[in-house]
Amino acid sequence: MRVAVAGGGPGGLFLAALIRKLDPSIEVTVFERNRADDTFGFGVVFSDRTLAGIFEADPVLREALDAHGRHWDAIEVRLKGERIRCGGNGMAAIVRRTLLGLLQERARGLGADLRFSTEVGLADLRGYDLVVAADGTGSQLRTALEPAFGSTVDTATAKFIWFGTDYLFDGLTFVHERGPHGVFAVHGYPISADVSTFIVETDEESWRAAGLDEFDVSQPPGPSDEKTRAYLEEVFAEQIEGHKLLVNNSRWGNFRTRRTARWTTLEPQPVALLGDAAHTAHFSVGSGTKMAMEDAVALARALTAHPGDLPAALAAYEAAARPSVDAIQGSARPSLSWWEHFGRYHDAFEPWQFAYHFLSRSITDARLARRDPGFVAASHRAWVGRHGAEPLDTPLTADDTTFPGRLLPEVPTEAVRVEAPADESGLPAARDRVREVAAGSELIAVHGGAAFTRTLLCEEARLVHGRTAVLVEADTDEDRALTTVLSGRADLVSRS
Repeated sequence: MRVAVAGGGPGGLFLAALIRKLDPSIEVTVFERNRADDTFGFGVVFSDRTLAGIFEADPVLREALDAHGRHWDAIEVRLKGERIRCGGNGMAAIVRRTLLGLLQERARGLGADLRFSTEVGLADLRGYDLVVAADGTGSQLRTALEPAFGSTVDTATAKFIWFGTDYLFDGLTFVHERGPHGVFAVHGYPISADVSTFIVETDEESWRAAGLDEFDVSQPPGPSDEKTRAYLEEVFAEQIEGHKLLVNNSRWGNFRTRRTARWTTLEPQPVALLGDAAHTAHFSVGSGTKMAMEDAVALARALTAHPGDLPAALAAYEAAARPSVDAIQGSARPSLSWWEHFGRYHDAFEPWQFAYHFLSRSITDARLARRDPGFVAASHRAWVGRHGAEPLDTPLTADDTTFPGRLLPEVPTEAVRVEAPADESGLPAARDRVREVAAGSELIAVHGGAAFTRTLLCEEARLVHGRTAVLVEADTDEDRALTTVLSGRADLVSRS
């Protein structure tokens, strides 16, 4: 069997190594359009909880992280002069160039043929039994075969840009600043003894007000946005103690979440998508490289478990890999949404609630408490210090009605209901409805739709229009209701 892998990123290289390790009779050739030592971006990060399957398949990543990576346990949130930490979030990061070099060495050592500075299309790969498109989110191979894969893309409204810095963060750190033109936030984490990754996000209004929309992002990869670098060095000067930002094809973009209905096709020739070519999830969940390497594990095992039966192997690959990707993309959507609206939270919340709101965007109070009971206890104390009772036991008066607690058996009769949409496409009309209702009602109950759209509309009601928001969750429990109230996502939670 002959396998061609288009794309020499972590997923493609790991796949080549695994196939050769599991079945040395399979010929594997990796084609990469860039040179062997070219790389864009700075570091890659992995959560401790997600690496078991990759480590079991081959030790190369574990050895790379042990020898060259940086490890930490706590997440730090910086806001309005305060620094709040939450432990129990074990992660490790490594310089992308270092990881690629080690994966190249591993694949080559197991007999894979690596060809750099070589760009290929389907016509160049006719002699291979299987073509693996591991050529990134802009995959030319996937594009050439659409609509066979049923690919869709959702583009985020937030802007982001990827830098490095010679300032060393102490683990994963989120920094939020309101500058002269708007709000900017950083995802920072160390990737070596002297460099940290420094990803900046902002909303389009702040981006344009700062005059950062001048760089031509349509030009070929290479040049970086120096005006933005200088501007952000000044905005975050105090946070990074006057250190410099480092560039590497650093330019603004909007994150694009890709989903594909089918990851494989047999016509006009067998092709399998892998990694970003098939799916993406917002970098705030730190899973892009991890998902690509897990795809590689699933595909290598499927190919060697079904020798001579490529259709069965490709079906087994997708069946094994898709559930994990679906789960990650599901958790990434509320995380991405948080970054699209963080300016609102920056202005509305005190630092403790801002940090709790951020860290609970995809998990509940109870799960957070298992990670760091001290952080959660401090959040509860801050609420009690202001309100005099635990969140669900705190009375609330709205529209001449006093509710003895925040978890209700049913929607108050005086509340006006607003139905949330099933997805983002319906949010503009739903926001218009909230604004219309807010003009005449104190209580707004949001029901239906998707969980994250319900939450966004509740926040719209209470943070933008100053109304009391009731989140309608028929299947909620006390843990989720408590998280909703303590985080400031809604004022009340109703079970019906």
